[in-house]
Amino acid sequence: MKPEAGTPLPPYFGIDPDAAMAALGAPTTTQGFGAIARACEIGRDDLAGRGLDAGGRRQLRMFSTWEITRYLIPVAQAHFRRVLKQNPDLPQGASETEGGAKWFTLDEVLRLRAFFAAEGSKTKPYLPYRPKGLPAKMLAVANFKGGVGKTSTCAHLAMSAALDGYRVLVIDLDSQGSMTSIFGGRVADEWQTVFPLLARHYAAHLRIDNQRRLDRGDAPVPLDETLTEALTVKADSLIQKTHWPNIDLIGAQLNLYWAEFQIPVWRMQSRGWKLWDALTESLSADGVLDQYDLIFLDTPPALGYLTINGLAAADILLVPMGASFLEFDSTGRFFDMLHSTFNSIEEGENMAARALGRPELSFEWDAVRALVTRFDGNQQAELAALIQGWMGKTLSPQRQEFTALIGQAGEQVRGIYEADYRDFNRETYARGRETFDETWAAVKALVLGSWRRDEIEQSQEAAQ
Repeated sequence: MKPEAGTPLPPYFGIDPDAAMAALGAPTTTQGFGAIARACEIGRDDLAGRGLDAGGRRQLRMFSTWEITRYLIPVAQAHFRRVLKQNPDLPQGASETEGGAKWFTLDEVLRLRAFFAAEGSKTKPYLPYRPKGLPAKMLAVANFKGGVGKTSTCAHLAMSAALDGYRVLVIDLDSQGSMTSIFGGRVADEWQTVFPLLARHYAAHLRIDNQRRLDRGDAPVPLDETLTEALTVKADSLIQKTHWPNIDLIGAQLNLYWAEFQIPVWRMQSRGWKLWDALTESLSADGVLDQYDLIFLDTPPALGYLTINGLAAADILLVPMGASFLEFDSTGRFFDMLHSTFNSIEEGENMAARALGRPELSFEWDAVRALVTRFDGNQQAELAALIQGWMGKTLSPQRQEFTALIGQAGEQVRGIYEADYRDFNRETYARGRETFDETWAAVKALVLGSWRRDEIEQSQEAAQ
């Protein structure tokens, strides 16, 4: 059957080979990749540079009285203004026009929140729950399926926690460095990433192992220049301040991927090295777990050694996924790989533990939850309901929707909490951030529940 007269042919018909050859251009060489990378770097710096201050640093926007009283400090606007008037030593905010709305920095909001907590109603939750004497909770966000919003989810949860008043550390374990870019981090090489902490942990183990070798009359394994230098590195030297006053960062960059090759070499040299404990024990030894309330770990989209370190360190594991067959299938395979990997580690370690009469290794997480991201209720509601039935409690019932606010924030290289609501109308802004507020509420409930359980166990142990 011939196409009707006047009906255009599909675009893949009638392509002229000579015209295609002319448009093709010269072949690409290895050097061509470098040119493409440089062009992308120029563009990336330009995009990331939007919103920088005069010193070239990212700058967090200010927050209005309306926004503070609705989202950050639970008081009426009239009462908020009255308290400021009665306490001139408190931050008074700045107006862009005479008699206009007052705007405050997040630093000022945190000071105001502390004042309300000390002087205001004791029945209102001005400060977030945080038991004394317990370490920070670590939350890993992981999935080896790309495009599920892993880094975006991790970043927004960190921002949510900061707005809630928590002291937050973000650790980027992904050599792509997307999380580092979101928070304006500058990382020159792998020595400004977690790499030296992992190397230091191995070097400390190797020193002990070498002493055993000497005691047996065997030759020790020499510490090379990398391991010797790593022994001098502390976590504090790797932590960067960000444009958020209560979010700090240990960043990542491409050279961090070298750890995926170096860690198995170290493991072969010294089979007794517990590589999965490297990140946890290094952070603990350097006091990081006491300096912060929450630590968010953004992992690579693969189950490599860096991801294993992040997952083993985590108290809570969050797995973003889309409500589609392929993403559900991939996430199921991810959980299967987690089972195989950690079961294999446990079996290998416990064979020796049983033979030596030592306690057996058993990995444990306070909570593991899958989160549906980039959700379209018009098209995915039925499948999401089916997935909920199959996964049960493991799948958080909250759906993180994709809205215009999220899209615009992504285009401008910032989180949705960094978007100025005046760029929208208030209703659009409120609706756009609501889905992330609900996600944070679900995750915060996991954090508070696990802290409370730890608090009760600690109290019971003290009583005994």
